[in-house]
Amino acid sequence: MKRILILYLFVVSCGGGARQTDEHDHEEGHGDLIEVTDTQMKAVGIEIGAIETKNLKSVVRANGQLVLTPQNAAEVNTLTSGIIKEITVHEGTAVRKGQILAFLENLDIVKLQESYITQKEEFAYCSQEYERQKELASQNAGSGKDLQQARAKYEADRARLTSLETQLRQLNIDVARLSEGVFVDAIPIKAPINGVIGNIYVKTGSYADMATVLMEITDNSQVHCDLQVFEHDLAKIHPGQSVEIGLTNQGNRSVEGVVYTVNQSFEKESKSVTVHVEINRSEGLLPGMYVSALIQTGNEAVSAVPADAIADAEGKKYIFALENEEEDCNDFRRIEVTTGVSELGYVEIIPLERLEPDTKIIVKGAFYVMSMMTGGGEHEH
Repeated sequence: MKRILILYLFVVSCGGGARQTDEHDHEEGHGDLIEVTDTQMKAVGIEIGAIETKNLKSVVRANGQLVLTPQNAAEVNTLTSGIIKEITVHEGTAVRKGQILAFLENLDIVKLQESYITQKEEFAYCSQEYERQKELASQNAGSGKDLQQARAKYEADRARLTSLETQLRQLNIDVARLSEGVFVDAIPIKAPINGVIGNIYVKTGSYADMATVLMEITDNSQVHCDLQVFEHDLAKIHPGQSVEIGLTNQGNRSVEGVVYTVNQSFEKESKSVTVHVEINRSEGLLPGMYVSALIQTGNEAVSAVPADAIADAEGKKYIFALENEEEDCNDFRRIEVTTGVSELGYVEIIPLERLEPDTKIIVKGAFYVMSMMTGGGEHEH
């Protein structure tokens, strides 16, 4: 009953009827005027006030996407050529750093292991000879030339053994087991980082060399956000600021983050600067997701109105400014605005036309006046 009464009251206006502007009004440019009586205002609780100056949190709006740093994405390669003998993981598999991903066969591997064992035995012999020559020299029983030759061979054999050992370790071959006589016929290819297997580009029996990317690994737990900020906002941004990140294609889902660094060069195409944001919780986030963000840049004195002072129509936002005040009758003009930050029930507004500093506006009940102006009341009735 109350809603029907409210709608009925909107029908009765200053001139005997709720008057939206007629054709003559439009011709004069007054198509956004509407008359509301005092009775109507009291019936629905419409209140008049002023645009206020409020210290609201200032934000910079920016768009971007989720990305991974180079340290958290890896391409898996091999340090030698060969045939893929076995692949031990699938796309989407979570892996640990050092976990075996595949095995690669290469006949030269066996020869390398043989060379290592031979060199190790040779080094053991020359070490004994070097120690013997040092002992003789200490007793003045040997020649300096023999000691010098023994030392040179010792150093050369040690360098050769170290080189072979390094090559084997780079190929993920356990040199300790080689000393026990356990040879391998396939190189284990291991994960360079923790993460999840992405695309696998080879299959069993494929030929691979050092230029071949076998598969990809991404550590999505370390995903962060890259935002593009334009020059006029750049001075407001600095590390440590809080960021609210909205996932563009994930409904209303949002996550929190913190600015940790700002690039010092412009992107050539967009003339924007990349701002890097560390995300507090990255579960379920994937590189490449598009985001829109609000970077909190501190408090700022802005023109603000209560949230009830703003009405929506056809995708635009409006306030109602008091144009003319008569006995029991008020004329209001609809003013389009853009909105900024909102806090504690107040919303920052930027009118799209100049308003006098003492302009009075509807601060409560703008929705009802908009409904009256657009005919929403008639549909409800």
